[in-house]
Amino acid sequence: MSRATALKSGATYEDLCALPDHLVGEIFGGELYATPRPSLPHAHAASVLGVELGGPFHRGRGGPGGWWLLDEPELHLSEDVVVPDLAGWRRERLPAIPAMPYLTLAPDWICEILSPATETIDRSKKLVVYAREGIRHAWLINPAAQTLEVLRLESKRWTMLTTYAGDATVRAEPFDAVELELAALWTAP
Repeated sequence: MSRATALKSGATYEDLCALPDHLVGEIFGGELYATPRPSLPHAHAASVLGVELGGPFHRGRGGPGGWWLLDEPELHLSEDVVVPDLAGWRRERLPAIPAMPYLTLAPDWICEILSPATETIDRSKKLVVYAREGIRHAWLINPAAQTLEVLRLESKRWTMLTTYAGDATVRAEPFDAVELELAALWTAP
């Protein structure tokens, strides 16, 4: 499966749940999409980013705290079901993590790790849903190109703030209180 294509129109949540475990299912405008689980470079970038942001923002160690950061949360946003690679909620908006399989409260930040199988859907369908739901910040990370694109929602439209590349050390909204070494996302220590 090299690109995400609609598998079924008029899809239900039951259709999504019936997908095999090796696929990630999402519903956009009633259409069911399925993509393969991430490749190892994709999983590495997401895992390292979660570790790097988790201490200062999720746990408040060496940073301001005040966030919940989750890997691949299932989000039910209006009629759409999406699964960002990472998402973050400010704790004043989500005081506690509910004991449910999914969230209906849109996050404050999302991160999509781009791959050949997901890039088109991440840049088109998902960003449209995220903008509609008022998610303020989006990061698009491409491990193959070694880039981080930082977007901010302004007047219901995405504004590209900057693109970082290679082994840069950056401060990127909304986590600009600490530096992030991009090289850690691409390579093992």
